[in-house]
Amino acid sequence: MTRPSGGRLAGTIALVTGASQGLGRAVALAYAGEGADLVLVARRPGPLEQVRAEAEALGARAVAVAADVGDPADIERVAAAALTAFQRVDVLVNNASELGPTPMPYLLDTDPDALRRVLDVNLLGPFLLTRALLGPMLAAGRGSVVNVSSDAGVVGYPGWGAYGVSKAALDQMTRIWASELDGSGVRVNAVDPGDMATAMHAAALPDDDPASLARPEDRTEVFVRLAAGDGTSGQRLEAAGFAADAPSKA
Repeated sequence: MTRPSGGRLAGTIALVTGASQGLGRAVALAYAGEGADLVLVARRPGPLEQVRAEAEALGARAVAVAADVGDPADIERVAAAALTAFQRVDVLVNNASELGPTPMPYLLDTDPDALRRVLDVNLLGPFLLTRALLGPMLAAGRGSVVNVSSDAGVVGYPGWGAYGVSKAALDQMTRIWASELDGSGVRVNAVDPGDMATAMHAAALPDDDPASLARPEDRTEVFVRLAAGDGTSGQRLEAAGFAADAPSKA
């Protein structure tokens, strides 16, 4: 399929982690619809290939890389695959997240290995992937890194210890990257998508009614705008405040 010209992300190469379902899938398809070509990353090859096919049906060139962002060796493989396929990545969305054990234990009862796994996926993975892909962005003098955060990184909810700690650290890493890259043309922001009807939300809060929650597709506009160059580096944005037909708030 040939896409019509004029999409807000025409000519953009975007890499989205956790792209096989939920918010990652929604963001990837929103990017494809706006003209971007994609590198799609997730652990499960089957669902990931389905998203790749959906993106290609929208006219995107898409590469699927089955990988675990909590594994440094896989991060190297993802970066190599992206740069081999497209020579650069203009937009990186660090969306893949690990919730940790469910039901979610208090910190006192949290297994250290479980905490380590959450930090590996939610913090170290974004750090390593950002570092691996920054070179071409800096050489081009432009780029956007979007880290997916959570209000659990701001509010100390009981039982959300490992996840909340990881997201608080991700927010601070976002601020530091933004400060260090100031003036380079590469912007780094965090987005809190809010409560959504996703598998992770169901695992964390199984008593919530999915019908009362936002769809991931309703929370993609801020990601499109950041990818398109809107916004100031270092901001922490709430996706619920953005709509496709609203004036830019970035």
